[in-house]
Amino acid sequence: MSQEKINYNTKDACISDGIKKEMLKADQAQDWRLLSNGFEIPTRSYSDQPYLVEADDGALVCVLTTGEGHEGQSGQHVTILRSTDRGRTWSEPMALESPDRPVSSYAVLLKVPSGRLYCFYNYNADNIREIETVYPGNPVTYRVDTLGYHVFKYSDDHGKTWSDEWYPVPIRETEIDRQNVRGGKIRFMWNVGKPFVLNGAGYISIHKVGDFGDGFMVKSEGWLVKSDNLLTESDPEKIRWETLPDGEIGLRTPVGGGPIAEEQSYVVLSDGSIYCVYRTIDGYPVESYSRDGGHTWSAPRYKCYVDGRRMKHPRAANFVWKCNNGKYIHWFHNHGGPFMKDAEPNAPHVGPYEDRNPVWISAGIEKDGPDGKVVEWSQPEILLYDDDVFLRMSYPDMIELNDGMYISETQKDLARIHRIDSVFLQRLWGQFEGLPVDPSACILTAERGGCAVDMPALPKFSQRDMRTADRGIVDLRQGFTFLLDVCFTNSEKNEVLLDNRTLSGRGFVLVSTVAGGLQLIMSDGQTKALNDSESGVLQVGQRHSVAVIVDGGPKIVSFVVDGKFCDGGAQRQFGWSRFSPNLRDVAGHPQLTIGGAVNRVEIYERALMTCEIVVLQKKIDS
Repeated sequence: MSQEKINYNTKDACISDGIKKEMLKADQAQDWRLLSNGFEIPTRSYSDQPYLVEADDGALVCVLTTGEGHEGQSGQHVTILRSTDRGRTWSEPMALESPDRPVSSYAVLLKVPSGRLYCFYNYNADNIREIETVYPGNPVTYRVDTLGYHVFKYSDDHGKTWSDEWYPVPIRETEIDRQNVRGGKIRFMWNVGKPFVLNGAGYISIHKVGDFGDGFMVKSEGWLVKSDNLLTESDPEKIRWETLPDGEIGLRTPVGGGPIAEEQSYVVLSDGSIYCVYRTIDGYPVESYSRDGGHTWSAPRYKCYVDGRRMKHPRAANFVWKCNNGKYIHWFHNHGGPFMKDAEPNAPHVGPYEDRNPVWISAGIEKDGPDGKVVEWSQPEILLYDDDVFLRMSYPDMIELNDGMYISETQKDLARIHRIDSVFLQRLWGQFEGLPVDPSACILTAERGGCAVDMPALPKFSQRDMRTADRGIVDLRQGFTFLLDVCFTNSEKNEVLLDNRTLSGRGFVLVSTVAGGLQLIMSDGQTKALNDSESGVLQVGQRHSVAVIVDGGPKIVSFVVDGKFCDGGAQRQFGWSRFSPNLRDVAGHPQLTIGGAVNRVEIYERALMTCEIVVLQKKIDS
């Protein structure tokens, strides 16, 4: 009886060339924006604020807060790590303060011209174990990581070793301190804002807390502590400190805003002005400018895009960084509005600390204002995301090295560092010069509506993995974009703009709604997705440039109309929306029907960035 000889090295021989091509694309589709594609920064269980500085010996030095338990638990402490390979590997974490001592937390780094590194952090040196709250249902809190002293240690060997002693930073007592439940005898505070340098002086950020209650901090405002000799004085006992702004009141919300104004983030503009952005519970971030080194500030206002619309943001860190090219990046979460404070009772999944996935950014450039430089902010772009929609990423840092830009972040139990794709940055900055969009991704152009054309194959979202024994799913993380020039004459019914559906419903249809919105329906025959914009973005009798971005990485659909990202307006907390990861594709009829209201349509075989859409829409309008 003969035995059949089996060659186990050729088990993919039966795979078609088409499937092999798609699998090759899957191998290439490891989306750099996906969190798991970053490099992990070692921590214990809890991890927070992985902040970076490049030491003079070329190493990356990272400081973070960690501990065995959750945030605020006993044993929380500050640690230092070093990396000599751009964050791919790290040295053994070194505790700046022992976990056996009182909690130390929320550290930031500053390098001075001598190469010395300073680490500033919160330290509950008196080991206070509980504090009264103003919340009747919970009269005492045992979380004690945002009180005590603000202190520093220093390193003169690039972060390898640190001073044995810690040194307090004296902070002037103000109204918010005297009004706390301990009358200012115990200071409530913390910091996430990075230090900065202006006119030879060093500045560190402080977020003062009024009291604790429901939601933890129930009142907060922003302050700066300035040292005119920190950059030159080697004796830590001789460093001088001044608390700013002048007077009794720090950076708060605009008139009529809520009591939370915290996590201030600062940058210095080219004319020496200080720009600051911070979080609130009002559904919007707040910004302010100082033209005199932090002594006084402009009236706080809710941050806006260049077109004047307010940016939406929940109670989460939103940071601003100045890049080497003189432009700016703003990290935020692109949802919020009045829904943050006016949520329906017991509304599921609605809360000020929720929905920090994905992260969006806006790019900024300086312009001349009436009393100095101001920053104008672009439409939002997705920067990072995770497949777990409940995961929350925050407390990032940005650093530019000789091989590119890196951003760190944490999900509170895992910290990572990510190298930002250079093509993404080229497109981001290119919007300010009106750089053309690469035309190679355009797979269909039709110059008129009221007709049918051959439908090109759109990228799949997922497919079967023929390389594995179980033939499971491959997430291709692909997407596509529709760009249309439209004009409506009928407001009494939904009007079809694009339609490739089969009789069984496979494919997609894009319609304008009676309420003046856009609606996209996609189906693979099993799974259906419905995504729509807010109403009122389209007007009868007016020409509009409409874009629909279907991003198969984070599984998000976004709409851009006339150069404006549809953010939900006053109607909705979110403008963007998700579709099911089970949706495989939108392959439908071989013919695409183009509605009569369409003057022109372009289809792109990737998810364009918002800035690319804006450039293309300006081109169409011209």
